[in-house]
Amino acid sequence: MVQILRLVDSVRKCLFVIGTALLLFVAARNSITWHLQRFWGASGDFWQQKWEDIYELCGRDAFFLGVFGTTVFSLLVFWLSNAFLMFLDVTGKPAVLLRYKIQPNKNMPLSKDQLWQAVRQVLINQTLVGIPFTVCVYRLLMWRGCSVLPQDLPTFHWAVMELIIFTLVEEVFFYYSHRLMHHPCLYKHVHKMHHEWTAPIGIVSIYAHPIEHCISNLLPPAMGPLLLGSHLATSWLFFALALMSTTVAHCGYHFPFLPSPEAHDYHHLKFNQNYGFLGVLDRLHGTDNAFRASKAYERHFLLLGLTPVSQQFPDTLSKKKSE
Repeated sequence: MVQILRLVDSVRKCLFVIGTALLLFVAARNSITWHLQRFWGASGDFWQQKWEDIYELCGRDAFFLGVFGTTVFSLLVFWLSNAFLMFLDVTGKPAVLLRYKIQPNKNMPLSKDQLWQAVRQVLINQTLVGIPFTVCVYRLLMWRGCSVLPQDLPTFHWAVMELIIFTLVEEVFFYYSHRLMHHPCLYKHVHKMHHEWTAPIGIVSIYAHPIEHCISNLLPPAMGPLLLGSHLATSWLFFALALMSTTVAHCGYHFPFLPSPEAHDYHHLKFNQNYGFLGVLDRLHGTDNAFRASKAYERHFLLLGLTPVSQQFPDTLSKKKSE
């Protein structure tokens, strides 16, 4: 009965994610997306022109664009997303943002030695591991018939639909590959590096053993474009969203108007909860039971105001002390 209830709850959660995305898609189709299509579309508008500029910049060389272009684009997205977070962690400024810290007594301020250790491993993963992986993925994309040509740029509507499918595919591959990393045989020698940070920071999202970086960080977001045979531009868009999403999940702060990082922060704190990022498969397999009974679960929502969630749902211990 418990398994059946979990299955029903998981299906409900999955349908909620898909349904919400589709409702927004349909509701916006004849208004917002019409305007966005004018920027994205395949009729010579903004996004088409920008992709043509990138294509020309790479000398109309598909391999150079697919490998070098993808690498540079990913580096820019990742480091620009993390630059402010690193400054905040090291300096503690602006101090007003420190109240959004999820684990307030950890990494405040962050040791520069710890930061450099993480930066060094991240750079190794992005270059010595990431570039060969990108070459392999590019070859597979071309084998699948994917295009890099500006004239083949998809419509905005189809790109949105692909992003929804990519997200669901990534959830499946990330959940099971991540859970595999927690097997005792692999955890000690591979995944333990990532869990050195019980209170994560943004760049820790790809601070991992090279084997884990390939299997859990790079492969899941690449599977959607490979399965659908998508245009490289759509793949870039999803890679950017995936990099920013995992940065937020690891940043250690529950900022207003950004997705809640409470679930993955709790994973780093407790190790055996919340292996996925959507939560659909965690509900199905019961790997979020302790999380759902915790104070962190009450705080796990999109913050639309400026009052920190830790003040809205204070720890019981904090309440007793204040009394």
